[in-house]
Amino acid sequence: MAQKGILVVVSGFSGVGKGTLMKRLTEKYEEYALSISATTRQPREGEEDGREYFFRTREAFEQMIAEDALVEYACYCDNYYGTPKAYVEEQMMAGRDVILEIEIQGARKIKEKFPEALLLFVMPPSAAVLKERLVGRGTELPEVIAARLKRAAAEAEGIEAYDYMLVNDQLETCVEEMHTLISCQRSRVNRNLEFINRVKNEVKAF
Repeated sequence: MAQKGILVVVSGFSGVGKGTLMKRLTEKYEEYALSISATTRQPREGEEDGREYFFRTREAFEQMIAEDALVEYACYCDNYYGTPKAYVEEQMMAGRDVILEIEIQGARKIKEKFPEALLLFVMPPSAAVLKERLVGRGTELPEVIAARLKRAAAEAEGIEAYDYMLVNDQLETCVEEMHTLISCQRSRVNRNLEFINRVKNEVKAF
């Protein structure tokens, strides 16, 4: 039976490049499963339902909350975001590492429910670069960008709750650092006690 997968939470300021980072990680390594979040926000140009997000109405999302069908959910910039429970559990039991790209409120809830989860926070090289990336995306109105920057200031107060920080300056370097951290988490002694005890017993039999 495959070792149960790891739950990895990736957060970071809006515009820091989390989506690009996740895309490249899953292109390079097949062992990861990206969890698709449900949201009530409108799709951006080029986004498809079931690929980037499950786009739902507010009524449909609140029904999911009522049915306890979400691992976590939060309201961010007047929209709901949440992680469907069934997909996460299915992938982890199959031995795949499930990566959740969620904001800081959801990450805290995940850590409460899954203390063994690995929390990674992606930082920009500087605040100026963060603003440049947000503006350069060209997908949101100035007032939305301002709201996201204001939110980033509040999020900076919660970074201490995370296990590791990654700086997304050079994409390939950041991808490799993330892969290394997750691999190390898989090798933790408390995740491999069954294997360790089996080898210990075999050694004793010599």
